[in-house]
Amino acid sequence: MVAFLLQLSLDLQAQEPAQSDPGAPKEQDYYSILTVPIPDGIELEVGGLAVTPDGSLGVATRRGEVWLVENPYMTGTRIPRFTRFAEGLHEPLGLAYHEGSLFASQRSELTKLTDRNGDGRADTYETIVSWPLSGNYHEYSYGPLFTPEGDMLVNLNLGWIGHGASLAKWRGWMMKVSPDGDMKPVATGMRSPAGMGYNAEGEVFYAENQGDWVGSGRITHVETGDFVGNPEGLVWTHLDESPVTLKPEDIPDTGEPMSKVAADIPGFKTPAVWLPHGLMGISTSDILLDNSGGAFGPFTDQLFVGDQGHSKIVRVYLEKVNGVYQGVAFPFREGFSSGILRMVWGKDASLFVGMTSRGWSSTGKEPFGLQRLVWTGKVPFEIKTAKARPDGFELEFTKPVDASVAQNIEAYQLSSFNYKYHHNYGSPVIELEDLLLKAALVSEDGLKVRLVVDGMKEGYIHEINAEGIRSKEGMGLLHAVGYYTLNQIPTGEKVDLSEIRETAAKPHAAHQNVAVADSNEPTPDKATSNQSKHLTEMPGSWTNGPDERITMGTRPGLKYDKDFFEVKAGSKVQITFNNNDDMLHNLVIVMPNTAIEVGEEALEMGLEGSQKNYIPNSEDVLFHTNILSPESSETIYFEAPTVAGDYTYVCTFPGHAYVMQGIMKVTE
Repeated sequence: MVAFLLQLSLDLQAQEPAQSDPGAPKEQDYYSILTVPIPDGIELEVGGLAVTPDGSLGVATRRGEVWLVENPYMTGTRIPRFTRFAEGLHEPLGLAYHEGSLFASQRSELTKLTDRNGDGRADTYETIVSWPLSGNYHEYSYGPLFTPEGDMLVNLNLGWIGHGASLAKWRGWMMKVSPDGDMKPVATGMRSPAGMGYNAEGEVFYAENQGDWVGSGRITHVETGDFVGNPEGLVWTHLDESPVTLKPEDIPDTGEPMSKVAADIPGFKTPAVWLPHGLMGISTSDILLDNSGGAFGPFTDQLFVGDQGHSKIVRVYLEKVNGVYQGVAFPFREGFSSGILRMVWGKDASLFVGMTSRGWSSTGKEPFGLQRLVWTGKVPFEIKTAKARPDGFELEFTKPVDASVAQNIEAYQLSSFNYKYHHNYGSPVIELEDLLLKAALVSEDGLKVRLVVDGMKEGYIHEINAEGIRSKEGMGLLHAVGYYTLNQIPTGEKVDLSEIRETAAKPHAAHQNVAVADSNEPTPDKATSNQSKHLTEMPGSWTNGPDERITMGTRPGLKYDKDFFEVKAGSKVQITFNNNDDMLHNLVIVMPNTAIEVGEEALEMGLEGSQKNYIPNSEDVLFHTNILSPESSETIYFEAPTVAGDYTYVCTFPGHAYVMQGIMKVTE
């Protein structure tokens, strides 16, 4: 037992992200990650989680099993007990407990699993309803989410044939299923709707992943008859059961921001909150309401949103303005051991996190895992909420701020930006522009700051950076940056600045009116002045052509299809990179042993990363392609280094550098 606990302690320490400043506040000071040990031989690639009335944890796996975990809280002996409750399912990606049974969404059906004799194993596997499949690997099915009336909601993923497609009936839709198996369509426009959940008002939201027609991850309020963005599911709106009347041809492919396109199309519901790609994660997963009443910390009634690729959880505060949901996303907790797919509350107000990385590699290095997030009882100094005001934003903090610092407008930076709405996979940041901050007004209790801002834009994401803020005790914010999606500017009274000295912060020139190109088109290499790092035409001096011709592709799981290739020092090299994956990738050749460092520098580029193809201005970067959309390619030319060695090639798209690497061996 001592050895087990020691190993567990070491595992937890290894999971925590590195801290450059030992004195700075750390996420683990406030929320501890505890690993639930999984017995040898169980491949717990979590697809669904559900807590039973006795506190046991049901876990559905991508390998088709459902396990019951007794004592997942590790009390007493601290050793959980795993019992296989069901098996033989087809990749269940959701699990729910209801009235004595477990319900799982398989690829092609919603199944009720019941233990009738009380031996801890399912005796009956009852098909509630089934739906057609085309056989495409991308046709995942998620759910169920029970409604207060006892119906069930399921989400059906689009197929993948080089772009999203509804190859089988109702793919790209949210469906409602009655207890007797009557299935009706609710809404469409979904691409990869991996998560759904309720807000504090009991309304349904779903989580979306970047892809075709989806510039970045997001969460969207869903009501019957909504169209939420991806037009592939509209191929079924001609059917009598469809509550949506839009047709595929009604959706323009202009590349304008989604909010501008939606304004002219009735029934087009835009996201409540965007989760900027690479900053708030890269593959949005589950949604979970904090209904703990304060037992999990100071964020009651807010949403926690998981991210598979970045192995972390973000926090979302929602408000309703003019009848429309909008709100702000903040970082919350990173450092989980694998890719987060599912979250559920335990009986003690701790949060269980179920993980898998197969097919969707993650920053967490483990192939799967089950962990538990526990509040330590300490309150972090955070921006608790951000609310829209007619002339800016009002920030609420978890602890009183130092008023002398918080009223200084130099303590803040604000900018707005958007994404292209088009059929291409993802989008760069567009129309990035800094905003003019005119005043920062601190409330008497020090818990709120009213920011008076010029240039707010409806339908745009607004970055709010309060890096300069300090608490009364001199503590810095645990997370200083949030992203507010401003769908509506509220009406009401504006701040009268006539008696307040206006000292406006100057916008940062680097952000003003930035014009960018499509992420899959060649763009000027802004990351470095050395244009030879990105040559897409063969130099005229290569009269005999290249000495080496390399063709590189991709494999599932964030991998290049070549782990290694060899060239001679100083030779003329042509590399053609074909991105045949369903995600964005680039190919960057870097100095030996610098791949992770360069990847982290790319991640730190923030909003400008997508504009510069996530190529940091680093001497360690030798040669690179641009970011390529799925099913696209680019050829680059360069002369190999003259010094022999093992040079790494790496994808610097956010989060990919940790696993997507290979070696270019340069020989004499």
